[in-house]
Amino acid sequence: MNNILNKAESKIISILSLLLICVLNTSAQDNESEIQNIKSQADTLLTQSGSSVDAFSINKDFTKKVYKENFKLVPSKVNIYDLPYSTKGNYPNYRRLALNTGVLYGAGILALGVLHALPEDATSWNKDEIMDTPPFKRWWRNVKKGPVIDKDNAIFNYVLHPYGGAAYYMSARSLGFNLYYSFLYSAGISTFFWEYGIEAFMEIPSIQDLIITPIAGTIIGESFYILKRHIVSNEYRLFGSRFLGYAVAYLIDPVNEVVGIFAGNPNKKKKSDISLAYLPWINTTRNQTTLGFTLSLNF
Repeated sequence: MNNILNKAESKIISILSLLLICVLNTSAQDNESEIQNIKSQADTLLTQSGSSVDAFSINKDFTKKVYKENFKLVPSKVNIYDLPYSTKGNYPNYRRLALNTGVLYGAGILALGVLHALPEDATSWNKDEIMDTPPFKRWWRNVKKGPVIDKDNAIFNYVLHPYGGAAYYMSARSLGFNLYYSFLYSAGISTFFWEYGIEAFMEIPSIQDLIITPIAGTIIGESFYILKRHIVSNEYRLFGSRFLGYAVAYLIDPVNEVVGIFAGNPNKKKKSDISLAYLPWINTTRNQTTLGFTLSLNF
């Protein structure tokens, strides 16, 4: 039975690896085709202009320098959702990423407490044996023994871990990091923060989790990023519903959406126009005349 499970898991890991390679190759080809299209358009314009542009030469080094300065001088001011879709454009906001990482650390400790409260059948943890060993001694013992193929529930290995990897990925992707750096961030968080960090206090690091979490997380995460671009471009509406748009945004990018409540969300349009309307009125009847006004404040 174990051999069958191991073969199935090996096939899943192989398929996910192939999918990731396909995603990376496709993105590279797309960016190359974009460059070729831009070049062909420029050549067409020059041909149509004829001799009128012969006396005008473009300093390519100067324009390239200006381009880099505009987009990389203050990367934290760049909102990736305001830019065209790209897998290679990189405008990292390191300060906000540090905040996200701190939030992930706190959420990880909370998640560990929830897992500890679950029945042993769900986590495959022997709680009595675990609690008999001091925490840091237990952590060092587990780190030295790992990684191993775990026997966790399939829900954890093939649903929750890929979703967690996608959440890690989106935590960086929504802050301007490109596909490659977001993948590295997801791999780093899942490896050092979770498998060899918090979870190592409870169990030996898992081979499946080390591979599946970042690879499946990147594939799912990029799909989440494309979906969120659609939601943001429609002012947080999905199928015409703002409630559904917000619900899905929190589901596919939980870290940035929660942090955005307190630290600000650049994707939400600020209502800067505040209007105050004053309308006096007179109501006259046979017996009396009433004066009043209506005050309307819109913000």
